[in-house]
Amino acid sequence: MIQDTKQKLLDTAERLFGQQGYDATSLRQIIAAAGVNLASVHYHFGSKEELLDGVVLRRAGPVNAVRIAMLDRLEAEAGPAPPALERVLESFLLPMAEAADQHPQFVKLMGRMYAEGMMPAITRKHFHAVACRFAATLRKALPELPEEELGWRIHFMIGAMAHAMCGVPLFPALADVTAAGLAGDFRTRIDRLLTFLSAGFRAPMPKTEEK
Repeated sequence: MIQDTKQKLLDTAERLFGQQGYDATSLRQIIAAAGVNLASVHYHFGSKEELLDGVVLRRAGPVNAVRIAMLDRLEAEAGPAPPALERVLESFLLPMAEAADQHPQFVKLMGRMYAEGMMPAITRKHFHAVACRFAATLRKALPELPEEELGWRIHFMIGAMAHAMCGVPLFPALADVTAAGLAGDFRTRIDRLLTFLSAGFRAPMPKTEEK
């Protein structure tokens, strides 16, 4: 019964935060929709912020564990040689795509958190360790790329990833072309993104402006 109450709170908070946003959703709305009492929220989570942490950790924890396992296996197989770039990117992106197909409501939530400017704090709390590990393996795959340039390309990757998962077409002319892919099937989106990112990471250095 206690576990059922906790899952009801997590499911309801995930749905309402995704639909209405974090600030616009109160604990009273969540407990009313979940059909539980206020004491249960404080018993399981303590606050709305801790409830959001619980919602994110429930989905992100397993994804990050798979990412680390894939990176471990990839580095072990590569040995002293640089790991294949595509496989490094797959290790980070494919677990996310599989989880998104299973839990599309969580994708909606993360899109809302991104739009509300909450992702930096969420990333620091729930994704920092796996992001550092991914960057270290990516560095091994691209040993010739300067550190600053690698940082910029990872920055661009995160933006492309967020838009691919949560965004909608910005240009009306592209709406019909991309509508089917954006309607679902996150694996197809990520497969396209992998092709795009692989080329981007392998691109030559930008030309410096002549003085």
